[in-house]
Amino acid sequence: MPKIKYIDQKGNSKTIDVENGLTVMEGAVQNNIPGIDADCGGSMACATCHVYVEDSWFNKIPKAEDAENDMIDMAYNPKKNSRLSCQIIVSDELDGLVVTTPEKQT
Repeated sequence: MPKIKYIDQKGNSKTIDVENGLTVMEGAVQNNIPGIDADCGGSMACATCHVYVEDSWFNKIPKAEDAENDMIDMAYNPKKNSRLSCQIIVSDELDGLVVTTPEKQT
């Protein structure tokens, strides 16, 4: 199973195994990762699963679609490496992915 590293704004990190086919958000919710609220359950309607993807990984994940970019615009403090974790599907190619949660969710 791929390992995904979640880092909070204080620098605390937790690396977990996430099953292929799940999203980065689902892995966080199933493992009680703080900072990923996922209020809409992954339907891309709230931006409360907003994360910053580590720069070295950003171009290795599929590009965000327009609808995701529209939601990211509503997130707290969006950056060039912002993504909704509900839209990143875990695969073996993402083993070692590192994401950081924002200071707060919208």
